[in-house]
Amino acid sequence: MTKTPSPCIDVCKFKRNGHCIGCSMTKAQKSMFKSLKKDAHRVAFIEMLAAQQDKLGRYDHWRLAYRRKLAKKNVQPMDFLPDAA
Repeated sequence: MTKTPSPCIDVCKFKRNGHCIGCSMTKAQKSMFKSLKKDAHRVAFIEMLAAQQDKLGRYDHWRLAYRRKLAKKNVQPMDFLPDAA
């Protein structure tokens, strides 16, 4: 079984009050995600991140970009991710 990949979509610019403009993670959250070994913990983190994005706004692009990343790595997308266009 393939591990759930990082929610990073390779933008990595921390210009929104310490949050990445691509995925909304802070530098501390990026480090924390890397330390998560169990896939269930990784999925829970990504669900938390999606809620954070909804709260912060301006992250509508992330869900589709992350779904495409999952497809490239042959990983089943989470239910809250829209179908790829």
